[in-house]
Amino acid sequence: MNVPKHVAIIMDGNGRWATKKGLARSAGHLEGSKTLEKLAIHAVDMGVNILSVYAFSTDNFKRSKEEVDYLMDLFIKMFKTKFDKITKRGIKVVISGRKTNLRSDVIEAIQNIEEKTKNNQAGALNICLNYGGQEEIVDGAIRLAKDIKNGLDVEGFTRDDFYHYLYQDLPPIDLLIRTGGELRISNFMLYQMSYSEFYFTNTLFPDFDKSEFNKALFIYENRDRRFGALNDKESN
Repeated sequence: MNVPKHVAIIMDGNGRWATKKGLARSAGHLEGSKTLEKLAIHAVDMGVNILSVYAFSTDNFKRSKEEVDYLMDLFIKMFKTKFDKITKRGIKVVISGRKTNLRSDVIEAIQNIEEKTKNNQAGALNICLNYGGQEEIVDGAIRLAKDIKNGLDVEGFTRDDFYHYLYQDLPPIDLLIRTGGELRISNFMLYQMSYSEFYFTNTLFPDFDKSEFNKALFIYENRDRRFGALNDKESN
């Protein structure tokens, strides 16, 4: 099976999942966190090296204080106590995004999970928290400009070199999945998905189980990835 090495998921639909069941939106976020834990382990079991997920965007701070506070408390709980299965599976957890506007206890929990899993090598879970794709490019450009000012020779600098200036030095995304029925990428990992295959599904994230993930892998396996070139049939 041709398994994508780097899969990214826009985890959409938690709130709608809860609303459809007559529950508070927070119940959807809690259920979504359980789905994420299962998927992270399943992805590694299927041969995926890196799973990147959109957990909280820079624009999500526009939501109600009640919902934002609940999500921040949930992140702390996830990082401190709920990721035991992930860490035991040997998965390294990294967090991408700005620390600006994050509470000190959230930052402490981030540092805790990254330190706890830093030597794990079975796979990586990249959680994008207080994240924006355009913001990441801007922040990377600022870091690059500082290096140039300090004497970095950029002759021959390539687009691949710029990956070192992003929040995490990860390879390009092979497959982007968005749950919840929306057909947009919402400022998520823009630089890394320049040649990604896209998979959109109406399934709300809490219901996006292992079988749904496998459907996306099957679709990916049958895609013709050319990276701007021609396939053999077209070239002939």
